[in-house]
Amino acid sequence: MSVKQRDPLTGHQTTGHEWNGITELNTRVPRAVWVSIGVTAVISVIGWVLLPTWPLLNTYTKGLLGADQKAEVTAAVAQANAARADWATQIADLPPGQVLADTALMDRVRATGHQLYGDNCLACHGADAAGGPGFPSLTDTAWLWGGDFDSIMETLRVGINTTHPETHFGQMLAFGRDGILPREDIRVVADYVQSLSGADHPPAARLEQGAAIFAENCTSCHGERGTGDITQGAPNLTDDFWIYGGDDAAIFKTVHDGRQGWMPSWETRLTETDRKILALYIQDLGQQAGNPPVPAP
Repeated sequence: MSVKQRDPLTGHQTTGHEWNGITELNTRVPRAVWVSIGVTAVISVIGWVLLPTWPLLNTYTKGLLGADQKAEVTAAVAQANAARADWATQIADLPPGQVLADTALMDRVRATGHQLYGDNCLACHGADAAGGPGFPSLTDTAWLWGGDFDSIMETLRVGINTTHPETHFGQMLAFGRDGILPREDIRVVADYVQSLSGADHPPAARLEQGAAIFAENCTSCHGERGTGDITQGAPNLTDDFWIYGGDDAAIFKTVHDGRQGWMPSWETRLTETDRKILALYIQDLGQQAGNPPVPAP
């Protein structure tokens, strides 16, 4: 086939290539494409000259306009902080009880706290702060490390099982996986744990056996009555609040495989005032859900 051969339908020259009877046409690139490429090149050159563009050894080309997005963001943050300085200072200085009782300040707390919560907490604790499998609710009265204002502030500051030197550390042993208890003993103690919250009533003999296993293996963290210990992050087993589920399978898995939750430390991510706003916002969510303020331990 000749390269100069033309397609009979379109009149375009062919390239000389053919695949299964399909002939490749040697069509020209549309003029609009060349124009757009040229315009893009011109705009690029102008951008290189006017704006910060090319990295150098220790810096970058600044551009004739002197644009600096970092400086712009810094100025915007400073302006925003100045705009909220009056009420933020009041929230920072006043005791939490006075802030909770001040309608105007609580309007600020709810608006700002909603944003802080959405940016930092919503992904784990949910949009309604009701938690989910593996993540505790922030609107009930069951708190692993304490739900009063000071305890919430400390948890926000140090986190749970983080690299912070003062972090809350809590871990439940894997009684089955690590061979501490046989499977049948785990089933028995799981039945006993369910009975503590009134969810199940095993036979008296099984209940007695479960109580003995619980006393030997669980009371050091959860207490003799199973009411938990907030100093260790050990949950109360006598209420109806379960982070990982309170059915047979969930409790068995918890005892067999162990649990170790994690929450980041916010000390270097949020200012102390923002952490205070967030703590007040969380307390307010609990009160709106109909729960009284959690007393200090």
